[in-house]
Amino acid sequence: MPDYMIELRNVTKRYGPIVANDHINLSIRRGELMTLLGPSGCGKTTALRCITGHNIPDEGEVWIDGKDVTNVPTHKRELGMVFQNFALFPHMTVFENVEFPLMIRGLNKAERRERVMEALRLIRMEGYEKHYPRQISGGQQQRVGLARALVYRPKVLLLDEPLSNLDAKLREEMRFEIRDLIDRLGITAVYVTHDQAEALALSDRVAVMNAGRIEQVGTPDEIYDSPKSRFVADFIGLSDFVEGTVAAVHSDQERAVIRVGGLDISICARPDISSPGEKVLLFIRPNNVELLPASHEGGQNIFSGVVHKMTYLGDRADYRIIVEDELQLRVQTDGKIRFHEGENVKVHLPIEHCRVIVE
Repeated sequence: MPDYMIELRNVTKRYGPIVANDHINLSIRRGELMTLLGPSGCGKTTALRCITGHNIPDEGEVWIDGKDVTNVPTHKRELGMVFQNFALFPHMTVFENVEFPLMIRGLNKAERRERVMEALRLIRMEGYEKHYPRQISGGQQQRVGLARALVYRPKVLLLDEPLSNLDAKLREEMRFEIRDLIDRLGITAVYVTHDQAEALALSDRVAVMNAGRIEQVGTPDEIYDSPKSRFVADFIGLSDFVEGTVAAVHSDQERAVIRVGGLDISICARPDISSPGEKVLLFIRPNNVELLPASHEGGQNIFSGVVHKMTYLGDRADYRIIVEDELQLRVQTDGKIRFHEGENVKVHLPIEHCRVIVE
């Protein structure tokens, strides 16, 4: 049995002069939930359609379960698909909607009923068999869409922006339901979204896409904490970016100093930071910056600043801080200690959270 359930091998797809997928290589493990994440137009849905067979690559191959399916029709790929618009038949009951894929596959009535009821139990929709789509909520409709995709026991579940038509609270609830369902089934899943919070909450791994290419593949922790490009750092979460120059690399290679104007900022060194004078892009997440009273003394990477602006966000406070007239940082805190516009403060940039991208 092959290690990977899905492989995109050097896949390129063009629409006239537009290269939607540009030599994509991606391997998805069995039982893994992989998210294709990126802004509109980055090529993530095109990549998904290459997996489903709705798109045939201009170059490269698509493999599913150890077989080359590049030219195999969609209905022979054993895939379940869930879309953002639910795509339920309004004139059919919940039972009939879920049953439909089994009818077109020619299963007998008894087996159809058994599988439909099993799928409805999976999504906790027993008792709704006779309801029509208009009689159930948006979240329930999306669960019915999931049941219909799973009822014929596909090898792979593909989800294309499945929560984008739901309100914010329901989206959050459905994230956990989808994750729980996939874990219970042990199925391989590919999830397409532009929502970074969905990607981080749901995924075993994330493939961040930009302009038809995959910028980085990694776990949510790796993508958030150790982005390999400015695009990834900027797209995933909030970031403060500061251009600087390597001022020194310590002999143990574990620390380096980045000079930003008149400030020297210590960081954990990277193997590819080799010599003073190299230009780098330093970044730190706003929630990793500490704000301290102006009276605070001592410590590394602690600088004087002034609160330029403060915005109250309920569960946190968002600040713009002018640091020693050299740079402006965005800082987010839990808001338990509140600072006011014009107030002098100290800013602490923890070494372990200061990272660099070599431009």
